[in-house]
Amino acid sequence: MTRYWFEFDIPLVDAHNLPSGLLIGCGITAYNYEDAISILKDKVFKEQVIPVIKRMIENVDIRTLDQGHVIPNMTPPVARGVWFPYAY
Repeated sequence: MTRYWFEFDIPLVDAHNLPSGLLIGCGITAYNYEDAISILKDKVFKEQVIPVIKRMIENVDIRTLDQGHVIPNMTPPVARGVWFPYAY
């Protein structure tokens, strides 16, 4: 399993149309990159188009993520699925 961190190119005017929390980014644990994208499609964006990915970090060290917003609002990134935002 691999931890992925995605950041999206989301104009602020479009932010209200997307799932909450995604302006910071999205953390996913998956088998591989293709699996991570399928989780994004199925669990996070559902019927919406995935915004342009402006940054992706494979094997992200969670200690490098925002300590004030991401760390307190995530689930443990050990199981397959979305760990930030934790509502998915």
